[in-house]
Amino acid sequence: MHIQIDNLQGPEIAALLEDHLHSMTLHSPPESIHALDLDKLRKPEITFWTLWDQGELLGCGAIKELDPEHAELKSMKTDTKHLRKGVAEKLLVHILEEARGRGYKRISLETGSMDAFAPARKLYEKHGFTESGPFGDYAADPHSMFMTKEL
Repeated sequence: MHIQIDNLQGPEIAALLEDHLHSMTLHSPPESIHALDLDKLRKPEITFWTLWDQGELLGCGAIKELDPEHAELKSMKTDTKHLRKGVAEKLLVHILEEARGRGYKRISLETGSMDAFAPARKLYEKHGFTESGPFGDYAADPHSMFMTKEL
């Protein structure tokens, strides 16, 4: 398995992100969906990684720089064929190492508060994220949980 910075051009990543956006609509009302589409991920303040194994896309994740000391974890998604195989954890560890290397002092995230998002929240808690309030441009939302980790 290898992780690489992705240029968001391949059909595999387009399909994975389309699935990601669709799955958000199954569990969250439209006003509470904060997942980014391909165009919104192609911003200079966002770095996007993909994890591959023998030419197959297993998952993705990104960080968005909010300011020189604070980043946001974005677009964590594992292909459904590879759930519970450690894909998300491998990406998360990589992204946290990158965030530290860039000198961020804190990384925050928004995820769903519903049961469907419990596995993600459990993974984030395992890696030191704790519940926090809204950050950046987010507002309090009963469908969202905000978490942060000091680096």
